[in-house]
Amino acid sequence: MKSLMDGIYRLGKDFATLSMVPKTKVYDEKTIQKGKDEYRLWDPKKSKLGAALRMGLKETGIFEGAKVLYLGIASGTTASHISDIVGPSGAIYGVEFSARSIRDLLSVSRKRTNIIPVLADARMPQSFAPRVEKVHILYQDIAQKDQSEIFIRNADTFLKKGGIAMIAIKARSIDVTENPNKIFAQEKQKLLKKFNIIQQINLGYFEKDHAFFLCRLK
Repeated sequence: MKSLMDGIYRLGKDFATLSMVPKTKVYDEKTIQKGKDEYRLWDPKKSKLGAALRMGLKETGIFEGAKVLYLGIASGTTASHISDIVGPSGAIYGVEFSARSIRDLLSVSRKRTNIIPVLADARMPQSFAPRVEKVHILYQDIAQKDQSEIFIRNADTFLKKGGIAMIAIKARSIDVTENPNKIFAQEKQKLLKKFNIIQQINLGYFEKDHAFFLCRLK
């Protein structure tokens, strides 16, 4: 099967990744067998990156062997697909503040050894800097008021020059009373100080009051 972009395949309206760990599901995702290969369908209702792909994301910047810092990795739903893409030679440093989510992630990382769980506060990158190398990709899904500031702080600390950064911004976590589009415009101005924005996508069809930004570090 031909990939649409590095490690990501199109099956009708669905997107999929080639499973690095066949016959092992992470979140009850559907799978399709093609000869010896097993493809995992990317559920856009359970993954903001999956939703962004369905809504027209042009690229992810993720490639085989890439080093990825994932802030807000939770139990590893989206990360499992990134794990398929980067493969055994890549690495995903998954930062999560919730001990319960980290426990769930540990069960995923036992089989997906390219996922490295990091129990830490993403607001303080220096606290986990000794455990994380410089990365090609920064991905963030954190529902906090200062989510853009957290994103920028970690990009300064870990992202290689010219690296790709993706963030899912939840407007209601920043200001529950303000118009989401106004929030997105406000956060975009913050991002532009540090990044070139390649693409902005409204995820409203799958994730209400969310916008997805694909960026490149200046």
